[in-house]
Order: sequence, then C-alpha cells, then structure tokens
Amino acid sequence: MNKILKISLLPGDGIGKEIAEESKKILNWIDKNTKLEIILQEDIIGGESIDKNDTPLTDKTLEKISATDAILLGAVGGPKWENLPFDKRPERGLLKIRKDLDLFANLRPATVLKPLIDSSTLKPEVIKDLDILIIRELTSGIYFGEPRGVKKISEKEKKGFNTLVYTTAEIERIGHIAFKTASTRSKKLCSVDKANVLESTELWRDVMTSISKNYPDVELSHMYVDNASMQLVRNPNQFDVIVTTNMFGDILSDCASMLTGSLGMLPSASIGKKIEGKCNAMYEPVHGSAPDIAGKNQANPLAMISSLAMMFNYTFSREDIYSKINKAIISILDKGYRTKDIHSKNNKLVSTSEMGDLVIKELENEKI
Repeated sequence: MNKILKISLLPGDGIGKEIAEESKKILNWIDKNTKLEIILQEDIIGGESIDKNDTPLTDKTLEKISATDAILLGAVGGPKWENLPFDKRPERGLLKIRKDLDLFANLRPATVLKPLIDSSTLKPEVIKDLDILIIRELTSGIYFGEPRGVKKISEKEKKGFNTLVYTTAEIERIGHIAFKTASTRSKKLCSVDKANVLESTELWRDVMTSISKNYPDVELSHMYVDNASMQLVRNPNQFDVIVTTNMFGDILSDCASMLTGSLGMLPSASIGKKIEGKCNAMYEPVHGSAPDIAGKNQANPLAMISSLAMMFNYTFSREDIYSKINKAIISILDKGYRTKDIHSKNNKLVSTSEMGDLVIKELENEKI
C-alpha cells in the first residue's frame, strides 16, 4: 500500500508560479515512480490573494495548509503592492504562516557546488568545498516584537520604532536545534549576536553558553554580527553551522548565499516543534519573486526543487529521494546547462521549463 503524503503548494507571486510548475513536475514524477501517493493541494498567497481576497492570506487557506504534512512555497511580493498599508502587504501572509504554525527554526544551507565555483565573485580557493548551514530563529525578535509602528510626534516630525525581544525559552529551543544539527556535521557551532550593545542578545549569548553544557562534543564559539559578516567574505570555510537571531539571520544568510554565486540555487526549510507526531514545516527558495523576469521563462527553478528535496529529507525521512534530486541537479550542472542567472559564454543556456525537464531526465536515469 502506498504511503500518502499531503503537500500544500503556494506558488505566490512573480516567478513563484513558474518555478512552482517545475516543482510539480518533480512531485508528479515521484508519485508515479515510487510507493508514495502525493496529494497536492494548491492555494494562493501574497499579492494574488490580496487581489482576490483583500488579504495576503485568508483564514481558510491557513486552516487548509495547516492540515497538510508540509508546505512548499514559491515567492511573494512585488512593486504592485509596495504602497499598501504595512499589514496588507504580501509578505505579511508569509509572516503569518511562520507565526501561526510556530515555524521557529529556519535552516538555510549555503553550499558551493563544484560546477558553479566560478559563478561566485570570490576566488575559487576561498570558497572551495564551502558547506555552511545558517540556522535562523524565525518567529521572534525585532520582526515580531511589540510595540512597533510610526507615530507623529510634532507637526514636522515622526518617529518609527520596533522592539527586539527574546525570552529564555525562545532562545533555548532554537539553540537545541542548532546544537543537535552541529553534532551531526563537523561539531562546530558559531552563535552570532551583538551582545556588546544589545541586552536582548546578551541574554542570547548567556543562554547559548548555558545550553552548550548539554553538548560537550560540540565546540561553541561566539561572534558579533558585524565581524561575522566580514568573516563570511574573508574566510567562509571557518564556519560550519551558524545560529543567530531573526534579523541577523535574514541578513547573514543572504550574504552567505552570494558566496555560492546565485540566490537562484539556494533552498530553505522552516520547521516547528513536533506535536502529536506531526511537525509543521514550510520549504521555500531563498530568492524573492523577481517581478522583472516574471513570465519570461528565465527564472532558475533549482532553488525551489532543492527546497522540495529538503522536504523529503526533513519531513518525510526519505533521504534517498533527497539525495537523488541533489545528484540530478549536480549532474545537470556538470553537463553545462544553466539558466540565465548563472549562465556564462561556455555554458548551455536553458529556460525555466527546460531546466525542470532536465531534472526529470536525470531522475529517469536512476530510478528511486
């Protein structure tokens, strides 16, 4: 009897729709060629939901996706909705999913694939064999802290304010995820903060240090965020696993992504705690909706396909499928196929849909 997997697909805005189509090809192939039955449920989020429902995420959609095993997201946002009130913008739908489903741990790998080593702006010897995992706390910190807003304080003056808050429990749970993950890799964990000027991250450092006593096999180091951003460019291979706050993780993961040559290659996973045997999780590419190339069949679908692969590894415990998809991607790149974002004169330029077809072709060569 086939095992049933219920997956929510949220294509979103811009290139999200195009890269989602390529992910559907992979899911359909897995459904036909394994003992897994995939039930795919597609819904809208972001700008498209605003246009149809006057909200970036309806309560009905949230209820539906909460009932599935995992969520696969394309991208949200675009200039069309930039002037809307803050709570109406497309990105608020994404933040609502993270908060309501308590997806507190964001895992963002930054790996330099050998065929793409020349795509980075850094020297090959600096990034050779790079394999970093940034674990970002995702549901607290300055992005969610209250009070927040913009207030008028005089006829000519306004003030904008946000609140950076972390509790011991919030730091502990992301810390345990980070230490457990580091223990399965190179047993090195770097906690990034700004403890010299921010009291909330002074607490962060204290809690991380306290947790480390439970993981004697993992070497813990601390680094200020400004130094970490410099070190990521200067000597990125000194890092293995990095754990940090919501905002710092947002910034550092984008910095790390460019070490690899393109945002179009990088996946991510947002994972919550396990309740009654079920663990909420959402998988999405790191890149945005790229409205400038939307509809042109130019977008790189590999980050979303890699996110799909992470879903099979983390949520469905199918490391074999995860490995096969990643192997297919490397094989395609080895053969010189590139979408526009990573293309150079000696490569073969392919479209979004052609890249998806190439992944299927590689999977056909080695059945799961």
